[in-house]
Order: sequence, then structure tokens, then C-alpha cells
Amino acid sequence: MQGPDPKNPHPMTGFPQVCYIKNTIKSQNIVVGDYTYYDDPDDSEGFERNVLYHFPFIGDKLIIGKFCAIGRGVKFIMNGANHPMKGFSTYPFYIFGNGWERCSPQPEDLPYKGDTVVGNDVWIGYDSLIMPGVNIGNGAIISTRSVVTSNVPAYAIVGGNPARLIRHRFPETVVQSLQRISWWDWPVEKISDHLSAFLGADIDALSAAADA
Repeated sequence: MQGPDPKNPHPMTGFPQVCYIKNTIKSQNIVVGDYTYYDDPDDSEGFERNVLYHFPFIGDKLIIGKFCAIGRGVKFIMNGANHPMKGFSTYPFYIFGNGWERCSPQPEDLPYKGDTVVGNDVWIGYDSLIMPGVNIGNGAIISTRSVVTSNVPAYAIVGGNPARLIRHRFPETVVQSLQRISWWDWPVEKISDHLSAFLGADIDALSAAADA
């Protein structure tokens, strides 16, 4: 087989700070694609500790595509962090019991923004924070220490708090072609054969390979 083994948690010999995290995920509500890695010299296998307020009874999922690069300290806030806001207090009295549980909200009364979805070939920079229900498109780049509160288009670069569009990486016609090609779903042998086209941004060569 060409390329590294996606089933090897640490594909770089002697460099354990990079981990293919699909091999280390235990939660059924976190789905990660092949070749997506987390880079952390302290504990690269402990990515799940960065998925916060992810309570099984809520049922929301974190879905991350293939070939993503996730920097150290990137965190995902899930729907369990949300408090009801329609009353005069946002304090969660009910979780402490001792009579306060009588005011427990119904599940439909709790703020819920859906699954958090990260596309394929996404680069998320150091210490960024992704908020609940955000969708990040294929090929997007999240700048270091960004706070992502809304959806990110495919092949966009965003940054800041809250994260704003900095620029689009490629013209819209190229983005549409890349979305159609979906190279991340190719067999690894085919990807390996066309690395020069990926790295050289040769959309004509990739399109020809996709149509072959």
C-alpha cells in the first residue's frame, strides 16, 4: 500500500506528538475520518478531552472528515454547554437537586444547535474554539486562536473572535471543481499517484484524474 497506514495511531516514526485520532476515539458520538491527525506533544492520543460538554443523553455528534490537521489545544464546545435563556436566570438550578429538580426543563426547552461537522482537508490552527452546531466546509483554514461561531464556507480562510472571513483560497470555479472531485474519497493509491497535482494546485490534472 502506498502512503502511511491509517490504522497506525502514530504514523511518523519517533514523533508521537502526531496521532491519527480515528484510532483513539472511544465515544460513539465522535466520528473521525482516515488520516485526520491531532498534533499535541503533551498527549496526542487524548483528543477527546478537548470535546467539551459532550453528554451522551443529548445525542449531538462531532463529525470530522478525512485528511484534517488539528492543532494543539483546539477545542469543540458541544450542546451540553448551553443554558436555557428564556427565564430571568440562566443558572441551572435543577442539576443540583435537593428540591430544585422540580424546575427541570424538558429536552425541547434546552438550546440545541445540532451536530458539529468538520469537512475534509480542513486545517484548524492552535488553540481555536469551535462552537456547537457549526459546519466547516471542505478545505477551510481556521486561523490560530479563532472562535468559530458560525458556518465556514468550503476553501475559506477565517480568523478572529468571532471568526470572520479573511479570504477565499481559490476562485469559485475551482472550489466547485474540488467539491466535485472529492479527492479525499479516492483510493489512497490514486491520491499518492497525483500528489504533485494536489500540491501544485493543478486543477486540470486533478479533473482529468477524477474523470479517468
